[in-house]
Amino acid sequence: MDSHGLILTGYHFGGRFKKSTRRHPTTPVQHRRNRAPFSALPGASRPPGAPSTSDHPRSRRRPAGREPDRAGMGFIGAHGVETLKRYKYSGEDRSVVAKYVLQPFWSRCVTLFPLWMPPNMITLTGFTFLVLSALLGYIYSPRLDTAPPRWVHLAHGLLLFLYQTFDAVDGKQARRTSSSSPLGELFDHGCDALACAFEALALGSTLMCGGWTFCFWVVAAVPFYLATWEHFFTNTLILPTINGPTEGLMLIYVSHLFTFLTGAEWWAQDFRKSLPIFGWIPLPFLSEIEIPLYVIVLILMIMGAVIPTVRSNVSNVQEVVEARKGSMALALAMILPFIALLAGVSIWCYLSPSSIMRNQPHLLVIGTGFNFGYLVGRMILAHLCDEPKGLKSGMFMSLVFLCFPIANALIAKINDGTPLVDELVLLVLYCAYTVGLYLHLAVSVVHEIKDALGIYCFRITRKEA
Repeated sequence: MDSHGLILTGYHFGGRFKKSTRRHPTTPVQHRRNRAPFSALPGASRPPGAPSTSDHPRSRRRPAGREPDRAGMGFIGAHGVETLKRYKYSGEDRSVVAKYVLQPFWSRCVTLFPLWMPPNMITLTGFTFLVLSALLGYIYSPRLDTAPPRWVHLAHGLLLFLYQTFDAVDGKQARRTSSSSPLGELFDHGCDALACAFEALALGSTLMCGGWTFCFWVVAAVPFYLATWEHFFTNTLILPTINGPTEGLMLIYVSHLFTFLTGAEWWAQDFRKSLPIFGWIPLPFLSEIEIPLYVIVLILMIMGAVIPTVRSNVSNVQEVVEARKGSMALALAMILPFIALLAGVSIWCYLSPSSIMRNQPHLLVIGTGFNFGYLVGRMILAHLCDEPKGLKSGMFMSLVFLCFPIANALIAKINDGTPLVDELVLLVLYCAYTVGLYLHLAVSVVHEIKDALGIYCFRITRKEA
């Protein structure tokens, strides 16, 4: 996806990231100073008697373990501003389908956009296609457990195809108009993080899987987060021959189009009815259990895509950490906020007296999706600003609200199933909190980056000095 390696599914199917030397100026002194070596981290080793990075008179690096100096600014400090001015994206898509089929198509598509149209406007337009897709699913199946009209599945497929196309074209438009910037990468990846939630809702409408929709969002979010985490350490994104942003999305919109022909009930019935060939295979332990086909699909996604991808992410980060003589514990600490998010929402769903996962899948997925977007946004910003590796305490702000619905559900357990506050009210407040927090981050960071670089978000012309 050009400068947009992380899309909806987040899978890169065992792809490798390479360390890049293109992010900073290539002179040896500058390279060492600006690359945030792991020797600046607690627990890392350096030659005996050698001064620490933070003690070097020419170094601009902050002492390890401290948040960056943000004097006079919201999210970006002076060091981050200087780093943003030097930042260069590095990535490569090795997909055969993208190279020989989609790239020529995308190259033709970009010529349809006027030169005055900014890339971020293309990104935002593509994102609205997924919002519209999720809205259609809500209108015709509020709990995602009833079959919508078949034309809705056709719309889901076409809207996802348009999203993929616009997400690829925005990078080409940026190069075409010489308007590439770190703001474009942050804007694109931020929309992609939210896209996980909205496409999961559209897929839930097609699969007619009800509360299981949240599980499909988790399957998309886990590899997306870990791919972002890996990119934070390796600086270069390499998409392999088969990857999620290309082949993964193609499988999803083909599934939408297939459901236009078969109907959503095909996914919701027992897998032996949908695929009669499995009825001939003796399965003594499952003979009395009806398993919807969408559950089999979920298991296959976990086994065939999520687990191999996560294993590759961890292995690649470990390789980089060891090469820089850093601490893998500090690297893994950056995953803790995401683990806390999944654990907190899972506990809430388990204790919920009103079964929010089954009865309110849209609110649950959207609220958690924006929570996830906030975590991803903070990590991408830390990567762009070359902040020290390690846990970012500010990421936990998005998780504070979860304490209240969990406590409310516990009270309901004690109080014969009657919660102190209606769960629907808490769910709406949860969505409002996470959406507000995400928008505050997005608007603040966009303003800070455009002021630092002298650019506009939705205009191509540069600001006058």
